Amino acid sequence: MVPQGTREKPIRPRHAHVGNIVHPQDAENVLDTGVNLWFPGPQSFTGEDMLEFHIHGGNAVVSSILDALSTVPGVRMAEAGEFSRRAFDNDKMDLTTLEGVSDLINAETEAQRKLAVRQAHGELFRMYEGWRVKMVQLRAQIEAYIDFSEEENIEDGVYTQVCLEAKKLADTIRAHLNDKRQGEILRNGVALSIVGPPNSGKSTLLNKLAQRQVAIVSPIAGTTRDIVETTLDIGGYPLVVRDTAGLRKASSDVIEMEGIRRAVEAAQEADIRICMVDAQQALCRTTETSDSFLQNAEWQALLDLPHTFVVLSKIDTLKDVDGIQAAARAWAKSQRISNQVVPISCANMFGWESLMQLLADDIRTAWGTSVAQQMPLTKTRHRQHLQQCLEHLDAFESIGEDMVVLGAEELRGASRALGRITGKVGIEDVLDALFSEFCIGK
Repeated sequence: MVPQGTREKPIRPRHAHVGNIVHPQDAENVLDTGVNLWFPGPQSFTGEDMLEFHIHGGNAVVSSILDALSTVPGVRMAEAGEFSRRAFDNDKMDLTTLEGVSDLINAETEAQRKLAVRQAHGELFRMYEGWRVKMVQLRAQIEAYIDFSEEENIEDGVYTQVCLEAKKLADTIRAHLNDKRQGEILRNGVALSIVGPPNSGKSTLLNKLAQRQVAIVSPIAGTTRDIVETTLDIGGYPLVVRDTAGLRKASSDVIEMEGIRRAVEAAQEADIRICMVDAQQALCRTTETSDSFLQNAEWQALLDLPHTFVVLSKIDTLKDVDGIQAAARAWAKSQRISNQVVPISCANMFGWESLMQLLADDIRTAWGTSVAQQMPLTKTRHRQHLQQCLEHLDAFESIGEDMVVLGAEELRGASRALGRITGKVGIEDVLDALFSEFCIGK
């Protein structure tokens, strides 16, 4: 880097310097004009000396600079996640923060971005590390009690006080675990299954949601046999939408029957359900298709599950559209449907905004988070270690004062379980899996 104006101008740490970037083997070969930033360790992202080049983004410019750097002895391309790995090794960030950075890189919606930023900024680390430090303090008191319990400088009731504090901590962790998988669902996407009788408009709805042809639309019943899936952004929240086989009673097709079984299973396991019913069939009773769907006990039970919306589709085929809302309410009452009924048309988009708003509001209410709320769990790995921690704390609570040595061991196990979350102990296999997901260099 040759600073503009003079070759003798010193490069100051953490200051931007504009100049020509020249080839290290040929000072007359100007590769680009850009900005560099010098970060001497340990005050850098990795904790080591770092130099950043801010250059023009053309392929030829990037390639020429990378080729030039490769001629410098000891310089090589970073491996996937290597900068973050070095930052972890140099205690610049913990494992939960690294996971937050990874999630931030892969975030596709606003809700995912916000959650990842909170984790990348150390919110989970501060909470878990606070619990671990508290656990270590309790262990220290127990160890002192074991070593000096017969001496006068140990206060009475120390063991009882430790038990009370351990129980408080266990209750806090238990409440954190009881979050209905809020963070994990937001991170991986809210699962929505579209179910209903054949030809009720399920595939058409999926295509409208995705704004592209994801599923085949055909008047032939049984066209969709397996689950068709796509990922969407609804109101800033990630939504994994699954179109399923049409539900009908009798079919000689073994493949279709397997598709129906999978459809019911997907709907039962989903976070949100849209049950589609043809408005013409339901309100005018032109066929028995919708009636047979509602008369099946297993399928009818889907309509009563929470986070379920009953959609009356194809209302553009009705003659009296003006009275559709009243007719929909009357039909829902007659079928004893307690969940929201939404009349829509994918042809003229009637009721479309109402359905989108209902979905966004339901997701926000059930799984949305605010800055004021405690940071939710985002990884199954965290949940498993916290459950192990709770097992040790519950075991400690069941141990009497006469077995205090065993109690100390349970507290040690609890603190180690928390340490595995933040990367304090035994996490080499986790690191290898995590860094393999990073982009090259980061």
